Amino acid sequence: MANGGSGGGSGGGGGGGGGGSTLRMSSNIHANLLSLDASSSSSSSSSSSSSSSSSSSVHEPKMDALIIPVTMEVPCDSRGQRMWWAFLASSMVTFFGGLFIILLWRTLKYLWTVCCHCGGKTKEAQKINNGSSQADGTLKPVDEKEEAVAAEVGWMTSVKDWAGVMISAQTLTGRVLVVLVFALSIGALVIYFIDSSNPIESCQNFYKDFTLQIDMAFNVFFLLYFGLRFIAANDKLWFWLEVNSVVDFFTVPPVFVSVYLNRSWLGLRFLRALRLIQFSEILQFLNILKTSNSIKLVNLLSIFISTWLTAAGFIHLVENSGDPWENFQNNQALTYWECVYLLMVTMSTVGYGDVYAKTTLGRLFMVFFILGGLAMFASYVPEIIELIGNRKKYGGSYSAVSGRKHIVVCGHITLESVSNFLKDFLHKDRDDVNVEIVFLHNISPNLELEALFKRHFTQVEFYQGSVLNPHDLARVKIESADACLILANKYCADPDAEDASNIMRVISIKNYHPKIRIITQMLQYHNKAHLLNIPSWNWKEGDDAICLAELKLGFIAQSCLAQGLSTMLANLFSMRSFIKIEEDTWQKYYLEGVSNEMYTEYLSSAFVGLSFPTVCELCFVKLKLLMIAIEYKSANRESRSRKRILINPGNHLKIQEGTLGFFIASDAKEVKRAFFYCKACHDDITDPKRIKKCGCKRPKMSIYKRMRRACCFDCGRSERDCSCMSGRVRGNVDTLERAFPLSSVSVNDCSTTFRAFEDEQPSTLSPKKKQRNGGMRNSPSSSPKLMRHDPLLIPGNDQIDNMDSNVKKYDSTGMFHWCAPKEIEKVILTRSEAAMTVLSGHVVVCIFGDVSSALIGLRNLVMPLRASNFHYHELKHIVFVGSIEYLKREWETLHNFPKVSILPGTPLSRADLRAVNINLCDMCVILSANQNNIDDTSLQDKECILASLNIKSMQFDDSIGVLQANSQGFTPPGMDRSSPDNSPVHGMLRQPSITTGVNIPIITELVNDTNVQFLDQDDDDDPDTELYLTQPFACGTAFAVSVLDSLMSATYFNDNILTLIRTLVTGGATPELEALIAEENALRGGYSTPQTLANRDRCRVAQLALLDGPFADLGDGGCYGDLFCKALKTYNMLCFGIYRLRDAHLSTPSQCTKRYVITNPPYEFELVPTDLIFCLMQFDHNAGQSRASLSHSSHSSQSSSKKSSSVHSIPSTANRQNRPKSRESRDKQNRKEMVYR
Repeated sequence: MANGGSGGGSGGGGGGGGGGSTLRMSSNIHANLLSLDASSSSSSSSSSSSSSSSSSSVHEPKMDALIIPVTMEVPCDSRGQRMWWAFLASSMVTFFGGLFIILLWRTLKYLWTVCCHCGGKTKEAQKINNGSSQADGTLKPVDEKEEAVAAEVGWMTSVKDWAGVMISAQTLTGRVLVVLVFALSIGALVIYFIDSSNPIESCQNFYKDFTLQIDMAFNVFFLLYFGLRFIAANDKLWFWLEVNSVVDFFTVPPVFVSVYLNRSWLGLRFLRALRLIQFSEILQFLNILKTSNSIKLVNLLSIFISTWLTAAGFIHLVENSGDPWENFQNNQALTYWECVYLLMVTMSTVGYGDVYAKTTLGRLFMVFFILGGLAMFASYVPEIIELIGNRKKYGGSYSAVSGRKHIVVCGHITLESVSNFLKDFLHKDRDDVNVEIVFLHNISPNLELEALFKRHFTQVEFYQGSVLNPHDLARVKIESADACLILANKYCADPDAEDASNIMRVISIKNYHPKIRIITQMLQYHNKAHLLNIPSWNWKEGDDAICLAELKLGFIAQSCLAQGLSTMLANLFSMRSFIKIEEDTWQKYYLEGVSNEMYTEYLSSAFVGLSFPTVCELCFVKLKLLMIAIEYKSANRESRSRKRILINPGNHLKIQEGTLGFFIASDAKEVKRAFFYCKACHDDITDPKRIKKCGCKRPKMSIYKRMRRACCFDCGRSERDCSCMSGRVRGNVDTLERAFPLSSVSVNDCSTTFRAFEDEQPSTLSPKKKQRNGGMRNSPSSSPKLMRHDPLLIPGNDQIDNMDSNVKKYDSTGMFHWCAPKEIEKVILTRSEAAMTVLSGHVVVCIFGDVSSALIGLRNLVMPLRASNFHYHELKHIVFVGSIEYLKREWETLHNFPKVSILPGTPLSRADLRAVNINLCDMCVILSANQNNIDDTSLQDKECILASLNIKSMQFDDSIGVLQANSQGFTPPGMDRSSPDNSPVHGMLRQPSITTGVNIPIITELVNDTNVQFLDQDDDDDPDTELYLTQPFACGTAFAVSVLDSLMSATYFNDNILTLIRTLVTGGATPELEALIAEENALRGGYSTPQTLANRDRCRVAQLALLDGPFADLGDGGCYGDLFCKALKTYNMLCFGIYRLRDAHLSTPSQCTKRYVITNPPYEFELVPTDLIFCLMQFDHNAGQSRASLSHSSHSSQSSSKKSSSVHSIPSTANRQNRPKSRESRDKQNRKEMVYR
């Protein structure tokens, strides 16, 4: 037949044009199936018979023989018979043959082990006996066969280990090999997709078919990889039966058969789709998938798609081939992608019916596939959709914008905290804020917060994640961020836990990027010490911790010294929009002051060489700016901090080139006047709005000239005779222009004079000569040119003589009054003892708390009231009224402060309040440590509100008359009008007699801002009114911690603002002091030295009364600007606000004693006699001399008597007899000295 076929194919002889037995193909063959009539195989036929057989082959198919198309280029079976069984047989023989060999090997090994078990035991017994029979104790040599077996086992183990390393993903080589195998498997699957458009079986020439060559190369690699896997497998049987091995059995051998037979069969090559199941593993090797959700999603998708494609491949095979028992006659032509479509509509139970299986094998497969496919579709697809739907909406990465900075805000992210932060950060009064805010939080925002982000979408972005995760920090580009701000939950039930979480956030961020600037909120003061343990935490580089408890209690403490100051300071660092009111009401003047904020700007070179009071007056009068402090750059390289903030340093300090000033103004544009001011161009300008940048060149002095001028001014000699600098330095200076002193200062304000190059040449002036060259800076009659700023060099100052080296009066830094630790039992007063003490002019602290309450840190309240810039006799006695169990827990931080007493009881008891003479106190503070333990925000402040209303409803007798009648001439401080120390000039004018609790000065701490409406029953504040617009806050009788939120943005824009605020309210707390407290958790006493006593010389806040004294002439209709200039020139006192009666603008007299705050009034603002003026006063060294003996004796005996508080405030009889009795003599004396409250 082969010969006949050849002859017929060559076609020429004897037969006609077509050839008698020539194979003819029909033009409509789709599956390479051709049926031939039975008569066509006859050995004898004529041309006519061959013609009829050819015709019958088309119209009457009978499938007696199966053929495939044949071409002359491809040597193939001339009969065209299908060889699918050869391809399938190669795979089956490989699979079952290998399986048989493995099972046979295991069987033989098992039989060998069982049969040789007894023999092995016999040999072991013989070895033991032979070994024990040797008398010399030497070991027998190991058998050579055992050595060979051991060597063979070692070699096999090494090869197995090597193969295991090669196919594992633990090494780089293994990962590359695994990824390469997966990529080649996908490539083989793609070749299958291409070949699926061809017939199932066809003749192909290996040397001319490019796809077959590529497929052959892939399968050779798969074969080698299969060998590695087989060697590394521990259990060969399970390896032979696993999915990847089955895929190789049915895909690799058929390729070699196709090369041998020069024909191709699609067959089971679709099984390569099962390799997609490993897709998630490959992505994990490449470190692309990191989260559990992403891994699970990829797993589900890969299993679903691989099963889908594999089943479609099987349907494509059987439908295009037909059933074998039907001689493959019932086939249908379907493309692979039509089969994919068929499987999808089948799994989804839709079944349109346009495509369906016709073969029995296909239908049988569909029956079983529906069972599994439907279950997989019903379970996998919903889970996939859920995983995709649960994908983080805010899970992207931040893309930094060139030329635009960004900050990262994390921590407590809620609608309230974010809205407060954005309202202040993006306030219109700031310069153009070219900063993008990136919020990072692990919880997706709710609808309200999401709407807030959308309203600020141009400057705000939100990402879901945690700062504890380095991957999330990389997403928000923390390494390129300008700063990271951490918000705290002020209302949490456990403040220590909240601080711990924020500290962990700081550690995580600093561990990721140590150079990032961090500003974090802390709730408890003692937790700030933990930040110092972070190696990369550096406050000199801008890292700041805003302790809410420290600042809150510091603000309240300053209100005890100057009522209303807490409101004024809170408004200064908060950005408030100007609200204009036309009516002449107290709200009009209050809101004009509220629009002022704190700004910084570098001073113009026109101010260089001028004293601070001169520049301050010039700025206020001409530039309409209020400068309260400067940043001083010390020339002492050994100084711990070369840049220091000085608040109203006095006229001894001269402005340097490039000095940074702190201003109070309504917006940042106004402050630019201080930088643009030029004396030549702007001296005659009256409108400050016209002061803009001019074209004048501003000369710069060299550092040597500035230091030389400072020296000459400091020693008071001529420039050429100055001996404060060495000859080498003097040789560098040829010409001198004008005086320009640089004075070194204390940490908080002014201090000792500057000594240039002290190590090279010390000053030639002896202490006595220096003392003679000094002057009383605080005296109005002293000359400003001779003023020195060393308190020990002032004539008549007996501090050096009075320094007792054996007595510690101050802490080691000299910033606070200190006493030896006292036991709490020594300061506890009973109700009767407190009543007998006759307390007056003191501070009553009503505190709610118990043994389980969180500590609020009362040390931060006491420290500002014990600042060393007060003389000892000026310290107000502090009486705590509350639970003794709670106060015992706080006492460890309070036992080093003098003049502190405790009355166990409750602030709601009127008997306890009367015992401490609350009607005679200078301030009553109401605090609560239980505020955050209640879920209902409206009830969080219930204790404080009840205590405040309880005090206001109390009625008192004529206390002054009772005291005068029963104390044999004793008059409490502040009540004796004949005493210059107690005249109204020195402080707030007290009522001659308090008969109702409404007139008692009270400040109440609130947690919930809306609860402020319950404090004053006579106000008309709306519940929705912002806190700063309510009457209690404007009057300084209420304070909420929420006002401190503005410090976050204020500190970011200017880190000096936080230092200035802390300097004002803490009484002198410094980073060095915080490090000391972190070590010992208490203040440490120190001996008085010139250095520590110099730290006393710093400003403090006070209130001046205009009803009497040297400023009485300005109190009745005078201008505030005249008062400002007079106080600054005469006493170096810097005024910055007014505390005015609420109804002072009314023409009719009013009995209301409530006052409100006016911040930085303009020059022409009219004063009234009842006004109290906020001012920054210099430390008066002579104020305590008349009472030096009393103060020192009282200080030393403080710890020995619980009732000494009443003695401290009693002036001596001699002093009382020498007081002027007449009004004229009092006025005369008041013009010579200033006394403050």
